[in-house]
Amino acid sequence: MIGVLTHHWAKPDRIEEARALLDGNGLAQSKAPGFGSRQTLISLADPAKISTLVTWDSNEIYDAWRASPERAVAMAGAEELWAQPPQSERFDMVD
Repeated sequence: MIGVLTHHWAKPDRIEEARALLDGNGLAQSKAPGFGSRQTLISLADPAKISTLVTWDSNEIYDAWRASPERAVAMAGAEELWAQPPQSERFDMVD
């Protein structure tokens, strides 16, 4: 199992839209094969920084999600909401 931690920086005037888009993406993810769980984290220091931690059964399953038409639909228009590009990193789940 892997965990994917992604940081998103919403434009200050688009925070609610960014959160709604990410929530929609989370709903779409939850229906994908190999999805485990998802948590959303809002930075206390910067409310425009929205991070998600999503678990998947494997790297290959996550790669399939990233290439899926469902993800493309869920994330359509996301680029317009970010103040800077999202940063993502994968981790082995050891617990």
